[in-house]
Amino acid sequence: MPESLTRGRAVIKMGRDRPMRNTPRLALLLAILLNTGCALRDLRWEPIRPLRGATYRDVVLEATGYCACGDCCNWRRTWLGRTVIAEGRYSGFPKKVGYTASGTRAHPGTIAADTSRFPFGTILYVPGYGYGRVEDRGADIKGDRIDLYFLNHRTALKWGRVRIRVRVWPAGSRRAGSGS
Repeated sequence: MPESLTRGRAVIKMGRDRPMRNTPRLALLLAILLNTGCALRDLRWEPIRPLRGATYRDVVLEATGYCACGDCCNWRRTWLGRTVIAEGRYSGFPKKVGYTASGTRAHPGTIAADTSRFPFGTILYVPGYGYGRVEDRGADIKGDRIDLYFLNHRTALKWGRVRIRVRVWPAGSRRAGSGS
């Protein structure tokens, strides 16, 4: 064998062969860290609680579930892969998926309501769901109706359509960052 090939093989065995074997491991580790970071991003929401002793009122509302999917939020993808509003007056206009009408990212605890009745920032306690804040509105949500945000479509469908007594604290009845 020529000396250059032998020398080349020694270089490959000592230097270049090792990183090639570790590349899949490194890629897997990078993917895990990236996915963990993305998953933890949604866990950073501060707890939604009204001020202790704040006045509330009980209201009977019709509560349904929704998620960020196209069926629940009226969006579809174009042939270019862009998300647009699927039906209605603004059909074909760009749609920012996963964001609410108030500009926040949808997360468990996000509630869509008629903002003329429950303005953004109103806190509600829904038995079986927990505390939530009105951060969104929908075309079909009028009067005594609310939509509760869930992470996936199956859970939203499982919630169904329920008439339920809800506690309502008006917008502004929450201490910033207190969680109590």
